[in-house]
Amino acid sequence: MSKALIIVDVQNDYFENGAMELVGALQASENVKLMLAKFREQNLPIVHVHHLGIGPGATFFLPGAEGAEIHANVKPEAGEKTVQKYYPNSFRETDLLEHLQGLGVKDLVITGMMTHMCIDATTRAARDLGFECTVIGDACATRDLEVNGAQVKAADVQTAFLAAMSSFYAKVQVTKEYLAA
Repeated sequence: MSKALIIVDVQNDYFENGAMELVGALQASENVKLMLAKFREQNLPIVHVHHLGIGPGATFFLPGAEGAEIHANVKPEAGEKTVQKYYPNSFRETDLLEHLQGLGVKDLVITGMMTHMCIDATTRAARDLGFECTVIGDACATRDLEVNGAQVKAADVQTAFLAAMSSFYAKVQVTKEYLAA
């Protein structure tokens, strides 16, 4: 099996009334759900990445809190790998690399949240580790950001990060395009 679906941090705190609400989280999760159904149908490897906020000052994904739970739209099924992480990069201090290598995976299809943080860090690390990556842009979500007093809307953050990844680190597609191939 040379291809796997990676679902990064689609957790309750990113949704409406969560501790770190993202713009478009529900729609992104619906697209992840479509991708998940396709990979399940094809019996291809699926990895759910589950972030826990345990560092000093953590305000979301707190262990044991409902906000840290994987969202109902993409709950893992029996036999699907779940990787617990504590950093933006899903490979850092986890068994993700060993798991994928053990399956002979060469290509990763990456979805999830937040585009500007964990999707970016995971995709760049994966490419540096030798994987071919496809990021499903509309199966990812982010939020408004601020830098040096300038406000950056989530749509602009999303576009900028996807564009940056597409220059070397990943092929960027939308759900409909990927599923039609």
